[in-house]
Amino acid sequence: MDTGRESADTPSVRTGTSRAGAPSEGATRTGISRAGTPRTGAAPADTSSTSSIGAPPARRDRSAQTRRDGRTNGTGHQPPGGDHTAGMGQDRRAQRRQRLLTTALGLFTTRGYTGTSIERICAGAHVSIRAFYEEFESREAVLIALHNDVARAGMEAALTVLSDPAAESASTRERITALTHAYVDAVTADPAATRIAFIEVAGAGQALDDHRLLWRGLWAGFLTGEAERAVGRGEAVPRDYTLAMVALIGAVNELMAHWARDTGSLTRRRLAGELVHHALATLGIPPGGPAADEGE
Repeated sequence: MDTGRESADTPSVRTGTSRAGAPSEGATRTGISRAGTPRTGAAPADTSSTSSIGAPPARRDRSAQTRRDGRTNGTGHQPPGGDHTAGMGQDRRAQRRQRLLTTALGLFTTRGYTGTSIERICAGAHVSIRAFYEEFESREAVLIALHNDVARAGMEAALTVLSDPAAESASTRERITALTHAYVDAVTADPAATRIAFIEVAGAGQALDDHRLLWRGLWAGFLTGEAERAVGRGEAVPRDYTLAMVALIGAVNELMAHWARDTGSLTRRRLAGELVHHALATLGIPPGGPAADEGE
């Protein structure tokens, strides 16, 4: 449930964030919007390419006409296969970006974020440094993208639980149990990615701090909404739960980091059960016994 600066990679609770990226008031829990996986950075300007500025006018005209003819076969129509070629280019870009992310994930996990340079990521991904900057504006941007993958998976898992019609009438204990187990399953699916999202992001720079704060705000709104629902059902004491949910998010992040440091120290089921216990205690709901805490 950790949190940065919103890029187009950053999911938002549907109608819960503005286009600028800041969470808006009244964030709802009805879904999340996804912009896909866009570029997180722009390529530096290429100052080494040949320019037509300064060329003789006639030569510039012929060059321009040649480019137009090349695009239209000299007939004013696009040549066959133009869209297919463009699609192949997009596929190659997507594959290149994924190679960079996969390589960075492995290096950040084994060497640590601070011990991994852009040059090393590029060498491992077999991508030039110039191509790297066509996809990401910095090493921090790569870490933000990796964190987003985990954070978005957790939010989507929780919202999928809420999309079940049975969730509407479920008790708070039942909802919290189902939400928590779905969240844990999603964010621990790849232990290496879990380590990135809950350990390597800490202290990685201001951009990462801002990014994590954004996510924390989204989760605080989501969980506060669940608390308000519990109050409305008479299952929780009426009060302002905003700060309590911020504290709960901190506990979730620390427990997730504890698991990521030593995945053999406790099972996912026990981890989820402990998180359920914390969430119910925050709401003042008595535990239903060991079986309930374990999600049985």
